[in-house]
Amino acid sequence: MGRNSSLQLSILCFNIVLLLLAWSRVKRSHCLVPKQKSVMSIGVVLDLVSLMGKHQKIAMEIAVKEFNNQLSSSKLDLQIKDSHGNSAQVISSVMDLSRSNQVLAIVGTITHNEATLASEFDDNIKNTPILSLTSFAGRQELLSPRLPHFIQLGDDINHHIQCIAAIVGEFRWKKVAVIYEHNNDYFSSDPEIILSLSNSLKLAGSEIESHLAIPSLSTLSDAESTIENELNKLKRKSNRVFLIVRSSLELANIICEKAKQIGLMEKGSVWIIPDEVAGLLDSVNSSVIFNMQGVVGFRTHFIEMNKGFRKFKFLFRRKFALEYPEEDSVNPSNIALQAYYATKAIAEAANKLSQGKFRLEQFSEKILSRKFERLSAKTFSKNGQFLQSPTFNIINVIGKSYRELALWSSTLGFSKNIVRHQVMEMTNTTNDSNGVFSTVYWPGDFQSVPKGWIHSNEDRSLKIGVPANGVFTQFVNVTHDSRNGTLITGFSIGVFKVVVERLPYDLQYKFIPFNGSYDEMVYQVYNKTLDAAVGDTAIVEYRYHLVDFSQPYVESGLQMVVTEQPAKSKETWMFLDAFTKEMWLMIAATHIFVGVVIWLIEREANPDLRGFGSMLWFLVTVLFYAHREPIRKPLAQVVLTPWLFAIFIVTNSFTASLTSITISQVKPSVLDIQTLKERNSPVGCNGNSFIVKYLIDVLKFKPENIRKINSMSDYAAAFEKKEIEAAFFVAPHAKVFLAKYSCKGFIKVGNVFRLGGFGFVGFSPLIVTDF
Repeated sequence: MGRNSSLQLSILCFNIVLLLLAWSRVKRSHCLVPKQKSVMSIGVVLDLVSLMGKHQKIAMEIAVKEFNNQLSSSKLDLQIKDSHGNSAQVISSVMDLSRSNQVLAIVGTITHNEATLASEFDDNIKNTPILSLTSFAGRQELLSPRLPHFIQLGDDINHHIQCIAAIVGEFRWKKVAVIYEHNNDYFSSDPEIILSLSNSLKLAGSEIESHLAIPSLSTLSDAESTIENELNKLKRKSNRVFLIVRSSLELANIICEKAKQIGLMEKGSVWIIPDEVAGLLDSVNSSVIFNMQGVVGFRTHFIEMNKGFRKFKFLFRRKFALEYPEEDSVNPSNIALQAYYATKAIAEAANKLSQGKFRLEQFSEKILSRKFERLSAKTFSKNGQFLQSPTFNIINVIGKSYRELALWSSTLGFSKNIVRHQVMEMTNTTNDSNGVFSTVYWPGDFQSVPKGWIHSNEDRSLKIGVPANGVFTQFVNVTHDSRNGTLITGFSIGVFKVVVERLPYDLQYKFIPFNGSYDEMVYQVYNKTLDAAVGDTAIVEYRYHLVDFSQPYVESGLQMVVTEQPAKSKETWMFLDAFTKEMWLMIAATHIFVGVVIWLIEREANPDLRGFGSMLWFLVTVLFYAHREPIRKPLAQVVLTPWLFAIFIVTNSFTASLTSITISQVKPSVLDIQTLKERNSPVGCNGNSFIVKYLIDVLKFKPENIRKINSMSDYAAAFEKKEIEAAFFVAPHAKVFLAKYSCKGFIKVGNVFRLGGFGFVGFSPLIVTDF
């Protein structure tokens, strides 16, 4: 018994020890198990097929990982939905996230229209904070009240539009073609964007000539063929300035590739790409850069030199390479930064929610109250709008990458670099952009600024009428030659051609000789038979009501020309009447006195003036400043100097007085229009011009007293034959006539001013209407 009892006691003690050891291990294992974290979800809707969506996804995952590593009380995860760039899929994804996953917030490329439509099917969405990463148009206060927690974080697209218009205006392109991606969240649902673009271009002196709306790639069965066919429609037009206003990188790449293949990327073409394309050029392969050679674009400017960005860039590049090894080496874009900070804002608000610092209903308010420390230097107000307009880098794709040309903002305009831009901002000044775009490489490695248009065979040539029966062929001269055909020359034609050459777009036209009167030619423009008219066409009131005139470049008016009637001279010595007798005597006496004084001073020291004859010759030559005798004595120089000034004044006064006397002897044969009408005198004028109507209706000449002249030489012949006593011309024609027949004794008798309902506003080279 003693042995058995001892053995049992030993076994019992061994079991107790084992139990103690087991309990201690269990206790220790329980101590090592962490307390279970509370899990919170963020819904994400992105187009993961696109490079932009991939950027956003990686940036969000980095933000979530940083949050989970810093806090132990709660855990954040992402519930990601792929929209494939389809608006219907976006709406469906928002509804699924709101119903099934109980997400705190939804963030992604979700437009207000899509969120509003989703809320029509699911009331839970109205109470779910939605952070949109898309650009928006219009005013935030006009957003639907059905979504009180919708937060717009993307740029106001009006800033993008203003930047595009500023580039177009800087190079003075007058017409552009607009290309955009057509889907529910952009142009098809908000025509205000197109209107804003049109208005901005008008302010820059340009206009939209044509539109090209291309559906999203996800909706196209054969995207390349569709895009090529649409671009061929643009190719048939003469315009070569193409603005890609809204597009994904993938669509823009296909557009540029097909444009290059069909010849729309050659010399003379202009391509401008938007922020969502240019902002991703650091992450594309060489084929994309090759397709976009010479393209100009703009991208949101952000600071890349601080420590926070360098850390984010390192994490982004490493994670992107691991998750998408098929993509080339990439750098984070402004789009990625936007997604990164949006996720951090939600994470920080979620952490405060888990700590019980506010209720779930206050979640979106706490997101908005967070300070968005964007690396792009943008600040937000409490409703999510930007307080500061963005600054854009203007870039030029060339070689293996791109060059930064300038900076632009809506308040300061263009500047060469960030230092200059900051100085302008501090001094509140704007820049005139001189020299900012001095070295741009355009498509086709073309360094001169393209005109933006080419000659197109499909463009209709304008029919430009020219007067074929004009009296003054110096302005318009129509000649017919069996070898060269019809030749049209003259001053007005030359002015028109110079203007056309300076136009920043192609203007196809052909001259149509018109054999009727000027009024009939103007009416042909009015009734659209002619598109325009070029010639020596006076701008008068009744014509101005029918058509639009160009800016006049020659002063005009109606003038009367008559023969001169010179009076006979009273005496041979008419020139003596220039001065009075007393004046002549005083001049002669003073001149002799000065000569004698100089002779007395100089005769001993100056051998050239010793004789009396030398002194007389000196008096004659000094009148014409032709004297060669030197004056050696200072006293003689003092006497002569003021007299030389007096001679100069007397000589000019004599010339002016004699001219006045001579002119006063020439008198017109007829002094005024009233004399002509009282005498029933015949008058002449251009039979094809408005002057005939003006003489009859306004000046009240009898029709039988008006002679219609057909050529300039006929005017002179009519005067010589006494067939007319006066001729009426518009001012430019009168100048030509008087210049040619100045020796024939014709004289202009004033101007016939505006009377009655007629008025002369200028002399126009071009009449234009809407064509």
